[in-house]
Amino acid sequence: MAVTVEELYRNYGILADAKEDLSSHKDAYQVILDGVKGGPKEKRLAAQFIPKFFSSFPDLSDAAINAQLDLCEDEDVSIRRQAIKELPRFAAGENLPRVADILTQLLQTDDSAEFNQVNAALISIFKIDAKGTLGGLFSQILQGEDIVRERAIKFLSTKLKTMPEDVLTKEVEEYIFTETKKVLEDVTGEEFVLLMRIVSGLKALQTVSGRQQLVELVAEQAFLEQVLNPADTDAVDRLQQCTRQALPLFSKNVHSTRFVTYFCEHVLPNLSTLTSPVAELDVQLELLKLLAEMSPFCGDMEKLEANLMMLFEKLLEFMPLPPEEGENGENTGNEEPKLQFSYVECLLFSFHQLGKKLPDFLIDKINTERLKDFKIRLQYFARGLQVYIRQLRVALQGKTGDTLKTDENKLKVVALKITNNINVLIKDLFHNPPSYKSTVTLSWKPVQKTEAAALGQKRQSEEDIGAGTTMKKLSPLPRRDARQIYNPPSGKYSGTIGNFPHEQRGGFRGGRGRGFGGRGNRSRGRIF
Repeated sequence: MAVTVEELYRNYGILADAKEDLSSHKDAYQVILDGVKGGPKEKRLAAQFIPKFFSSFPDLSDAAINAQLDLCEDEDVSIRRQAIKELPRFAAGENLPRVADILTQLLQTDDSAEFNQVNAALISIFKIDAKGTLGGLFSQILQGEDIVRERAIKFLSTKLKTMPEDVLTKEVEEYIFTETKKVLEDVTGEEFVLLMRIVSGLKALQTVSGRQQLVELVAEQAFLEQVLNPADTDAVDRLQQCTRQALPLFSKNVHSTRFVTYFCEHVLPNLSTLTSPVAELDVQLELLKLLAEMSPFCGDMEKLEANLMMLFEKLLEFMPLPPEEGENGENTGNEEPKLQFSYVECLLFSFHQLGKKLPDFLIDKINTERLKDFKIRLQYFARGLQVYIRQLRVALQGKTGDTLKTDENKLKVVALKITNNINVLIKDLFHNPPSYKSTVTLSWKPVQKTEAAALGQKRQSEEDIGAGTTMKKLSPLPRRDARQIYNPPSGKYSGTIGNFPHEQRGGFRGGRGRGFGGRGNRSRGRIF
């Protein structure tokens, strides 16, 4: 016969009055456990009474936890919420990892209030025993169903940074790093980004040696020991996303040499054939931008001369010779060469950065005829730049505030930054001998608002010009390999100038085992 509300209250009274002699009233606690078999009212009472006396009956601990779990799976959402709210009271000693595991599985709920209740419960037991709670979370991340795994990773990526310092001890952070490395053996692209966010935020890894460990971790995920197949969209996507995660870690003490070398040896030779799983993404430009951002942090390179030569050859491809002129000084060709400014900015900046390490490269390693050819290309490109710079400055003169925020003016701001950057770098290379002293800020890097406002002034220095916004498409030219390129008024600019897009798509597949994105669904019976 089912337990009634009256019986539950009566036995609750017995236990409440017993005080120190609770263990002798095992039968009364059993009645409360049987409340899970009653109706909605009995279940709600049982959800509150079971955890209250749980610690006094160790012999019934398994039965008590299982009874509470039955309530966590009840069809009535109000009963589930009450049962979940009380779960942290079971989290003591060896039971805590089990409770953490259960709560992690409960993250799969689609009820927002219940989901918030689970999050609150996890946070509360995290503060009791961080390592034990992490054990339950990582257990489900490694072995749980995909929806549970996904939400557990997101929980860690958002909640860890809110934990007080006395909770996230050095031992706990080391445990997080160790377990995260296990998870990274089989992840999707989105998971990889979130996991890197987790470990990058750990205090123990903010040192030079810590950041170096993270770079090595990303390098392993990027498969830098393998030859890049430009037709493998997943391999290209993996390299792209891994490099993005490594970028913030590079510094004068944590070098990008291994990544820069890989880009010079595997990306540049295959640039025109690179493919992406995202149709609208100009993957070739995105990888050139990554190379440019990494190049200032490159250390000593074993094959510096060969890699500089590859950059030089690729730069020539994007810097055309001037058209031939007839007797009257008119072009004999049908049209002017297309100047792809966005690509040239990236390649020229990278060449300029690595060239500092071998300043005599253009003099000693390039023969006279090739150097002459290169300077002719530079000179032609520079003439085109001056025209655009003048036109853009006139167009932006006097414009400030909201006027600069229109799509058209945002495009012009970025175009002006690109052309000025290229102009500064070309001037350095025209020195005799070539100089590598000038510094520029890449056009897509964030700038201060005051920089952009200064564009309306009549006279400006080349280093004070703002940029960093997405360009609006103007008159389109025939695209090369379906790239998003723009033409204001006749040179090409990229439409993906802003901060790197398409991040966290979860597009990695292949590789070792199931690799980035090859995880299969794991189905089980009861979630607990």
